[in-house]
Amino acid sequence: MEQEIEISPLRIGDEVPRFIARSTQGPLDLADYRGKWLILFSHPADFTPVCTSEFVALARAADKFAQLDCAMVGLSVDSLYSHLAWIRMIYDMAGVRVTFPIVEDPSMEIARAFGMIGSDAHDASSIRVTFFIDPEGILRASTCYPANVGRSVPEMLRLVAALQRVSGGDALAPADWEPGRDLLRVPRETAADVLKPEASADWFFKTMKDEG
Repeated sequence: MEQEIEISPLRIGDEVPRFIARSTQGPLDLADYRGKWLILFSHPADFTPVCTSEFVALARAADKFAQLDCAMVGLSVDSLYSHLAWIRMIYDMAGVRVTFPIVEDPSMEIARAFGMIGSDAHDASSIRVTFFIDPEGILRASTCYPANVGRSVPEMLRLVAALQRVSGGDALAPADWEPGRDLLRVPRETAADVLKPEASADWFFKTMKDEG
């Protein structure tokens, strides 16, 4: 009896798997995105209400992602021709062009490689996962939403900006951080810093100006 290979979700800090697949922008090699930030996101199916609302919102925000030097790649089990028909429908319906590529994954091979679904899954109808990948191909954050709730595009933009700002290791992004707001200093890690009379809570919680 053939042993089933267990597939586990990608973890933050993992290098993401490379794949080559057909997309609405022609053949796509994930390795071509090395050197810039990338959002790889999956959706349950074309021609569905929530997914359509997401793609309209993402298409309208394309310039904002470009300003962050962050590319986007969509993915679903639907065929390339379904993707093409759907983005035409989105254009006719909302007047927006989906300029980022959408990858076809009818065999769910990519979804399995990324741990979006289990090895025994028969469909990918519940997939609404977002991977935030750094220029070295390392996973820096991920989110997972149910099929009946759409993602927040402003939060996607905020998260990319925060990941970029703290990538140097010199600062931390606090709750609800937005570009230009104060950041947090990396905590001190010596007893001398902790025991300074004036330190109080400053050794582990101190704001700093966003100089980035």
